[in-house]
Amino acid sequence: QLQLVESGGGLVHPGGSLTLSCTAEDYRLDSLIMGWFRQAPGKKREGVASISRFDPRQVYSDSAKGRFSISRDYSKNTVYLRMSSLRPEDTAVYFCAGEEGRLTTLIENDYDYWGQGTQVTVSS
Repeated sequence: QLQLVESGGGLVHPGGSLTLSCTAEDYRLDSLIMGWFRQAPGKKREGVASISRFDPRQVYSDSAKGRFSISRDYSKNTVYLRMSSLRPEDTAVYFCAGEEGRLTTLIENDYDYWGQGTQVTVSS
């Protein structure tokens, strides 16, 4: 069973930057469309960014556009989410997810595999 592992969360000041990483052992992430989702307290989980297998096509939520960047390092079998100009409303648990389908989407139900999440807190 594929296990996705996120890392890189933490506390950051408003306006700061943070990079999240997602990797897996014994499974090639380039066989999956990969996405990042987040869930703030009391809110539904929402899609933030997604990246296709090889094009690399990317999709972003409106709140992430211009501030977040999703990328892959094929040699390290790792997917990144680089976040800048962070705001308090970006505070959430961030999840890495992978899907076996063909569409690069931000639809939660499209994804087959999930990590445990990493906490990002934006606060002064």
